[in-house]
Amino acid sequence: MTRVQSLPGKTGVYQFFDDLGKIIYVGKAKNLRKRVLSYFGSDTGTKSGKQYVMVKKIAGIETIVVESELDALLLENNLIKKYQPRYNVMLKDDKTFPWICIKNEPFPRIFPTRNVVRDGSKYYGPYASVRMMNSLLELVRQLFQYRTCRLKLTHENIKSGKFKVCLEYHLGNCKGPCEGHQPEDEYNGMLKQVEEIIKGNLSTVIKQLKSLMKEYSKALEFEKAQAVKEKIELLENYQGRSTVVNPKINNVDVFTVVSDDDNGYVNFLKVVNGAIVQSHTLELNKKLEESDKELLELGIGELRPRFQSNSKEILVPFLPEFDIEGVKFSVPRRGDKKKLLELSGRNVKYFRLERKKHKELADPQRHTRRLLNKMKSDLNLPGLPEHIECFDNSNIFGKYPVAAMVVFRNAKPSRKEYRLYNIRTVDTPDDYASMEEVVYRRYKRLVDEKQPMPQLIVVDGGKGQLSSAVRALEKLNLPEKIPVIGIAKRLEEIYRAGDNVPLFLDKKSETLKVIQYLRDEAHRFGIAHHRKRREKGSLMSELYNIKGIGEKTSETLLNHFKSVKRLKEASFGELITVLGPAKARIIKDFFQNK
Repeated sequence: MTRVQSLPGKTGVYQFFDDLGKIIYVGKAKNLRKRVLSYFGSDTGTKSGKQYVMVKKIAGIETIVVESELDALLLENNLIKKYQPRYNVMLKDDKTFPWICIKNEPFPRIFPTRNVVRDGSKYYGPYASVRMMNSLLELVRQLFQYRTCRLKLTHENIKSGKFKVCLEYHLGNCKGPCEGHQPEDEYNGMLKQVEEIIKGNLSTVIKQLKSLMKEYSKALEFEKAQAVKEKIELLENYQGRSTVVNPKINNVDVFTVVSDDDNGYVNFLKVVNGAIVQSHTLELNKKLEESDKELLELGIGELRPRFQSNSKEILVPFLPEFDIEGVKFSVPRRGDKKKLLELSGRNVKYFRLERKKHKELADPQRHTRRLLNKMKSDLNLPGLPEHIECFDNSNIFGKYPVAAMVVFRNAKPSRKEYRLYNIRTVDTPDDYASMEEVVYRRYKRLVDEKQPMPQLIVVDGGKGQLSSAVRALEKLNLPEKIPVIGIAKRLEEIYRAGDNVPLFLDKKSETLKVIQYLRDEAHRFGIAHHRKRREKGSLMSELYNIKGIGEKTSETLLNHFKSVKRLKEASFGELITVLGPAKARIIKDFFQNK
């Protein structure tokens, strides 16, 4: 603690080392002393379990003081990528995304690639959409004549006459630098315009081309002026198709973030002259239950340098805890900037859904294992709830009391194992007694047949129904304790056996959604059975009113026709087939007179 208190109270980056001298965590802070002290404070209630474990492993601390918060953000990002500390958010790489490369060589080539080679070449991207990248390259190809060959165009090779112009030169797609027909400074000037277009600065290029067109016109070089004019029209047409918001919104970055238990996703949009010229979503692997604010800061620190952004305004859903000199953070509430933020938000949500579907297709069990582990953690269960059973009661003023039990295997319904129960021992509308009876009957049978028990029992109701279920299990003296929970309808709170205070899960929690699904499925299944019993009861009572028709005949009619309506519509011949002519005449006359 003395070592921590002696840390500088300045902006910088801190590194935690384990007893082997390996970096296990890197973080940034406005005030290094305060931030590091917060890890060792007495208030452990605010720390996550993973964070508590990490702190216990800290054997050494080092700090690096920097000039600004931006420097701290960038340094933190670089150290994370270099050392990949165990407890830091991990940045997923972009090997699957394409880039536009301007090669570091004489008369540089322009081409798409998925392999980034650190040889001084310029890379623009990555592009989440190959189609978007190809349309941009097609535009550049229509505007400028740059070489596509792989010749080594050094001054010595060109002077020695080593190369000959190819078909591209004769087609007008290249100006023949291989034979010295195009000076290098002219070629490089053209490349600067290409870079501006790739960056989205179309207005700058259009302005330069208009100036060049006027020069050609003054010099009476009308063919060259016409060629430039066609390029301007091509650019303006592309710009018009690209604009998605107010063209007055110029050079703005947009960032949004969403996260789940394991991952965070940060979307980046770069807007120039009202057009989105870059869109990318970064996936982050969470390690210490990082907040959305922390994930957003990491995303900004990673994506701004990657896309070489110099925007003076950044639109965000909430303000980060650091400042960038000369850059304004804005949280728009209305207008076109708000629409841009919403667009970015939709992009990041779609990306998360797509990644989730991809992972489930690649490993169908992965999602199930994660969900079961989440339920185990949320409900404090001793094991994974791979087998869950849920009970629900139904009755109308005590009449026709029934109960339903549904079974979930690996968080999915196992409908062949569903069971229905007619309540035998309860005549009055007593939900507690009904619950105790059906739970006892279910697990008495499993005990007698030596069947495996579920890892979790769910009952529809609060403390009363939960206590009834627990009493039933105690009567059976089960050798193993089965976790039992109840879900109350009013606030969807969870009651656990032995706990006086209910558990309130987040309304968006996957655990709560599975429990609600269990409850609703049991209710649906029970109501369907209850309706059949009610219909059967009404039919039986009506048949009992027919003179000459007894209980046995009523059962026969019920089993054959299923409902009063079908019985009324039955022909005399059909009734004779079921009952014989004498009783068939009684039934037919009864319903005709009625």
